[in-house]
Amino acid sequence: MAKLVALHFGNEGWQVDTAMDGRAGYRKAKSGRYHLIILDIMLPEMDGMEVLKTLRADKVATPVILLTSRSSEIDRVLGLELGADDYVTKPFSIRELVARAKSLFRRIDTIRKQEGEQDQSDIVSGDLRMIPDKRQVLKEGSPIELTAKEYDLLHHFARHPGKVFNRSQLLDQVWGYGHDGYGHVVNSNINRLRSKIETDPAHPEYILTVWGVGYKFRDD
Repeated sequence: MAKLVALHFGNEGWQVDTAMDGRAGYRKAKSGRYHLIILDIMLPEMDGMEVLKTLRADKVATPVILLTSRSSEIDRVLGLELGADDYVTKPFSIRELVARAKSLFRRIDTIRKQEGEQDQSDIVSGDLRMIPDKRQVLKEGSPIELTAKEYDLLHHFARHPGKVFNRSQLLDQVWGYGHDGYGHVVNSNINRLRSKIETDPAHPEYILTVWGVGYKFRDD
């Protein structure tokens, strides 16, 4: 399958590297500079979920599309919770996979364009500073390593202080698509984000829970 995927993406003008097992894929993804990772869950040596989890723990923010089994909703949900940007279920056509990759980049480009149209001045709240033109976040002057999705989520909140967003709105506005019943994907990403930006994640100061509704960024 990897060779077939590489062939079709190559025909679309992409430069493609392949790896035949999870460990080799992890090493390439960590050491190389890639615009996209297509990751099959079913890999020898190191399965795709472990690869994804380890990459995100290592602060590798490259967008990831997971290839999952149609019958395994658990895999799809877990993959999104671990930081995947999208998934394609097997069996699939290569055309569909290429189309999903292009769609993912359109969503990313839309977010970047929206950021570019917004005021690029720093956003300061408490001891947290966001530098939009560098996509950088500082806490007490020290940089915080965020994945691309974590940054997008924080930036979206910080641009709308005090505004309450429910999970469906966040899936639509930050992820670029909605998945009924996948609101806990938002919860998981917010929990990881809190663990990085909050002094005490159990008592957050920045991303606040509005019980029964959703979340909001504190309004200074």
